[in-house]
Amino acid sequence: MGRSPRLPAAAGAQILAAACLLPNGNFKDGPAKSQLNGTVVMGRHSIPNWEISGFVEYIQSGHQQGGMVVAVPEGASAVRLGNDASIRQNIRVTRRAYYSITFSAARTCAQAEKLNVSVAADSGVLPVQTVYSSGGWDSYSWAFRAKHSAVWLAIHNPGAEEDPACGPVIDAIAIKTLQPPTKSKGNMLRNGDFEDGPYIFPDCPWGVLVPPMDEDSCSPLPGWMIMSSTKVVKYVDAPRYRVPHGARAVELVAGREAALVQEVATVAGRSYRLQFYVGDAANGCKESMVVEAYVAAASLKVQYQSQGTGGYRRAMLDFVAVGNLTRVVFQSLHYHMKVDGTLCGPVVDDISLVSVRKRAARRLLM
Repeated sequence: MGRSPRLPAAAGAQILAAACLLPNGNFKDGPAKSQLNGTVVMGRHSIPNWEISGFVEYIQSGHQQGGMVVAVPEGASAVRLGNDASIRQNIRVTRRAYYSITFSAARTCAQAEKLNVSVAADSGVLPVQTVYSSGGWDSYSWAFRAKHSAVWLAIHNPGAEEDPACGPVIDAIAIKTLQPPTKSKGNMLRNGDFEDGPYIFPDCPWGVLVPPMDEDSCSPLPGWMIMSSTKVVKYVDAPRYRVPHGARAVELVAGREAALVQEVATVAGRSYRLQFYVGDAANGCKESMVVEAYVAAASLKVQYQSQGTGGYRRAMLDFVAVGNLTRVVFQSLHYHMKVDGTLCGPVVDDISLVSVRKRAARRLLM
């Protein structure tokens, strides 16, 4: 994986750039040998820039467990969080600003592993049991709004398994400042083109997963919520994927189990027009795809025959609002899989919503 901008270590909270790897966020600087018992880290402050709690292992590339090589996302070093173990770092932020956290994780055992990411009282539980990349690890995102100028960022494994070493491997932790979710000119939706979102590591070939979240939670994809119990959507960028518009898009990789959602203020009885792109990310996902859009009492199924080489089509749905708050929802109707067995799906992008004069519902594919 390509390196991100990184600042030198300093005492206390670290002052960070707008988008960067946390100090020692890739765990390149490890504990002294005297602070290791095999792979187990013995001291609370043994890993530079980090504070640990519980059963934490320092894993380097090539480490084996049960005859199998443990995946290290960045290829050099990482930490594994055992039962009820955590790592945390004190970072300096701008009060009331929005931030997203991106990190890579790989599960090492068969159970349904989860990670709890938190800043002060804000926290989110991220499911990591489903693998979406062929390498055995994925990049995940989470977001928060800073209530103070210095905060503790913590990643915790809440698991309680028989084998204390049976926990996820964590690597490459980065932070990015997000723009407040505001409407753009000519579009009632916020961040309808997905240009603002979580940090994507340079040369990262697998995108960033955006997990399910509560309706009141801060989203790493500003303006949008992911509604699901355990599944995600994937945030992809133009350098590595084909996107219909701009530099970013969302790939629906979990079928009906995850929905991309935004609520917008409307006027009951007024007519509106929803437009969006559906396509494929040129990642070898060769299947017949269907994206369904729901809004007010109307819906539209958009069929797209993917050759896996990139392409898109524009769709339009006219509808009449039935209330003062309208939920816009996008789902992939089917699961899709590439030849290597990894999950994939249709891409949605450049979603716009505008008020129109006419009152008749209309569906149109372009």
